[in-house]
Amino acid sequence: MTRRIFFTAVVFSVAAVGVGAEKDWVKLEHCHVVLDPANDGDSFHVRANEKEYIFRLYLVDAPETDAADPARLIEQAKHFGISVPQVIELGEAAKLFVQGKLAEPFTVITRMANAMGRSKIERFYAFVQTKDGDLGEQLVANGLARVHGRSAKPPGIASSAAESQKLKSLENQAKQAKLGGWAAKIEQSNAPTASPATIPSLSLPVPNAALSPASPPSKSRSERLFPAKFNINTATEKELKMIPGIGPVMAARIIAARPFRSADDLKKVNGIGDKKYDQIRPYFQ
Repeated sequence: MTRRIFFTAVVFSVAAVGVGAEKDWVKLEHCHVVLDPANDGDSFHVRANEKEYIFRLYLVDAPETDAADPARLIEQAKHFGISVPQVIELGEAAKLFVQGKLAEPFTVITRMANAMGRSKIERFYAFVQTKDGDLGEQLVANGLARVHGRSAKPPGIASSAAESQKLKSLENQAKQAKLGGWAAKIEQSNAPTASPATIPSLSLPVPNAALSPASPPSKSRSERLFPAKFNINTATEKELKMIPGIGPVMAARIIAARPFRSADDLKKVNGIGDKKYDQIRPYFQ
């Protein structure tokens, strides 16, 4: 009799866990992005209702921003038909694009499904709505992410398959228009080993530009590499070192000299003369 009661209790507990696993959709409005070095094109820290979360976009995968996962970098390079160094360049562009799109309050739709991650803060899958529409769709439409990853059917969508099909259509349009990662296709056999000196620059979109697959590519080198100019007082060391002419020592000096009234004050930093200033100033707001 005791064993029967125990068995029934275990079955009830397992059933309860199964029922609770499928949570209802939650809509978090007036969210704000939290600047964090770990943020990238498809995963970022968010503050909502005075609590901090990490959300990972459903259905899309933005390129990596470093070489921590070589296998994934090569996989992404093969998808876009570009080199591994170009993947990292594209990943940084996606990160800046998202940073621009999330500069204003946005809405997160999530059911708090665990998206894993290495942070102490739990990461959840989500759909993000900005003033320009679905963030994942914007990334794909601009050639800054591929259709890949966990799917779900959010409220108001007929099915997850319908959303996947829409994203694939946007990806094909971006590919035909040669936007983002589709702008500098190279020979597949050279993708993992191509020298950066021989790699053509990608044509990358401006973060706050209206979505349009037919938008003309940026012409200047700084616009191609950096779709948004850096804030002199908030740019991370990693972002500063992306700028030609700024290495680890100079990045540390710039950070130590903060706060600046504007980027015009860069001349006050030890080691930045007129020539260096003229070289790096266009990369800042």
